[in-house]
Amino acid sequence: MLGMRTGILVLLVVGVVLVAGLAVWLVATTVRVSTEPVARLSADVGTQVAQILHPTPTIRPDPVTIVREVRSLARLETIQYTVEKVITAETGQGPFGFLFGDRLLFVAHGAVIAGVDLGQLGPEDVWFDSEGRVYIRLPDPEIFVATLDNELSYVYDRDTGLLTRGDITLEAAARQAAEDEIRRAALLDGILDQARVNAENYLYRLLRSLAFQDVIFASEDDAPPATPASGLISPERIPAPA
Repeated sequence: MLGMRTGILVLLVVGVVLVAGLAVWLVATTVRVSTEPVARLSADVGTQVAQILHPTPTIRPDPVTIVREVRSLARLETIQYTVEKVITAETGQGPFGFLFGDRLLFVAHGAVIAGVDLGQLGPEDVWFDSEGRVYIRLPDPEIFVATLDNELSYVYDRDTGLLTRGDITLEAAARQAAEDEIRRAALLDGILDQARVNAENYLYRLLRSLAFQDVIFASEDDAPPATPASGLISPERIPAPA
């Protein structure tokens, strides 16, 4: 009889534990289900606040395109420099700079492309001598492009005074100065001289591959022979390649 009572008591205890566990599970499920809308609402509100504080810019290009000018080009690009320059732009510096000053540090990445414009070659700039050698007087090399890479250029740091929001034109001025400095750095490094050397090497190999005996690059002081047999070249007088 005692064993039967003990068994019944054990079954009752197990049943109570199962019922209590079921009740706890039901409560937890109810709480989770009831709090899920609140969590989703909080996430949505957080997303909306983030969009307000950091809005995504909307770009709407005007569908009308105006072509101002079309030109035929015969530019031989022979060298490209990739330049990095750090520019400091500032305004309002002085005794009250901490109140009204504005300073930024701009890291500029840019490219400079140079070469010779073959469109400037005239009939008087190409001639042959009696031995079939071709003379070419190239135009002066020039810089075709000196521009910033907007994807790699950026404002590294900016410090504004306590009573100012900053000069809205300061970054634009820094970008313009960066382009000028990139161009100047390439010039100081001899980009035009290298552009001429590369142009001469390219044209020399090209004309030699066309079986001309020799190619000589003349200077501004050199002039074609004045004799009719070997003077300026006209299409009907150009000798065949050797």
